[in-house]
Amino acid sequence: MASLIDLRRRLRSVKNTQQITRAMKMVAAAKLRRAQDRAIASRPYAKALRDVLASVSSRVTDAKHPLLASREEKRVVLLVVAGDKGLAGAFNTNVQRAAVALLAEKKGWEEVTLLPVGRKAVDYWKRRGRKLASSSYAGIFAKVEYAQAKEIAAYLAEEFTQDRIDAVYSISNEFKSVIAQVVRVVKILPIARAEMAVSEAPKTGAVEYIYEPDPAAILAALLPRYLQFAIYRILLESAAAEHAARMTAMDSATKNAGDLIDALTLTYNRARQARITKELIEIVSGAAALK
Repeated sequence: MASLIDLRRRLRSVKNTQQITRAMKMVAAAKLRRAQDRAIASRPYAKALRDVLASVSSRVTDAKHPLLASREEKRVVLLVVAGDKGLAGAFNTNVQRAAVALLAEKKGWEEVTLLPVGRKAVDYWKRRGRKLASSSYAGIFAKVEYAQAKEIAAYLAEEFTQDRIDAVYSISNEFKSVIAQVVRVVKILPIARAEMAVSEAPKTGAVEYIYEPDPAAILAALLPRYLQFAIYRILLESAAAEHAARMTAMDSATKNAGDLIDALTLTYNRARQARITKELIEIVSGAAALK
């Protein structure tokens, strides 16, 4: 059995750890509220943008925009979005595991370039010697801004339209709830015509709009904006999911620390009681020997 000094030292250490995990849980909860609001607020705009794109594309019979060009996937960019920090449970591990599984599944890919977003993704893939894009994005989740998504989208669009890559896939966590984050693998380039398909047939008597400029020009202007906002949404969803995962992990750690404190306190009290009893027995035995 450990000595009383060792037990007191361990109790003090666990209590200090519990204070840290409780503080981290509160910080994550405060950040989650803002990140969750931003992620949820982006969804209606994404739906409206998709609907407008569908309406315009239905009036363009032969769209030949470079972002729509579909070709055999040989050279691929993999956009891996993880977090900037750890202590978030399996948040980062799940993304990296999904990326490894996708690479193992796609045997036909001859050249894969990874574009890691988040410090954990950058560090993970650097250690494994994979080919990385010229730009990496570590530390951007302190404050997610549209300019960051615009920069990533510009890089991917240039690589794709210059025929240097054939497709772009993203792997990231999507925020579902405080206790649920889902890893999504999405093909973001080329933009699929199915995403722009009108969900239902035009209703009888529907208003026919006159477009100025023509629908093809509007479609050409909307497609880059659609790509930018798709990446922006991925970043927002991942940020909210990371804070939710960290809050849940720190809550579990705080509860586990409390259970360990209770167990150590009980062990300490038993050891202390045994020591006191032993000392009393020694005193009584010594007094009896003197008689």
